Amino acid sequence: MADVEHAMRVLVDFMQTHQQWAVPIVFAIAFAECVALLSWLVPATVFFTTFGAVAGASGLNLVPLALAASLGAGSGFWVSYWAGLLLGPRVQDHWPFSRNPELLDRGHAFFERWGIASILIGHFFGPLRAVIAIVAGIVAMPAWQFHLGNWLASFAWGFGLLYGVGRVSELLAR
Repeated sequence: MADVEHAMRVLVDFMQTHQQWAVPIVFAIAFAECVALLSWLVPATVFFTTFGAVAGASGLNLVPLALAASLGAGSGFWVSYWAGLLLGPRVQDHWPFSRNPELLDRGHAFFERWGIASILIGHFFGPLRAVIAIVAGIVAMPAWQFHLGNWLASFAWGFGLLYGVGRVSELLAR
């Protein structure tokens, strides 16, 4: 965990020095965090908490950063949904699901219980974030329901996490 925190600190330092890269980097990290296969590899919550705090205390404009996080998250979920639609149940034949079939089983059970709310909730809980959109695609959730839940949750997640932490840090820095 210390290596991840160090890597995040280096990235935050880079973004402070090269602010023109902040928006594309935030988008890319949020996107990767919400794509089913990449979600396990990208510690976006740690990054956004750290970067939001630094950005807020530094006086950076938080709105474009939160917007980039929201759009990246929604786009990542959309790609996962699309992959689920395209591959269907064959998703379980591919890594990481082939080695951990219980991930899809738990995601499917959660989806069946909560429906559209599972998309909303899935953005806020790491283990669900990794599978819920792909499960929605596998079961062919109606696109309008998926997109409604996805984009509402993406904006709540992006603005709540990055803007919220950044704004608190900005107020504390005064």
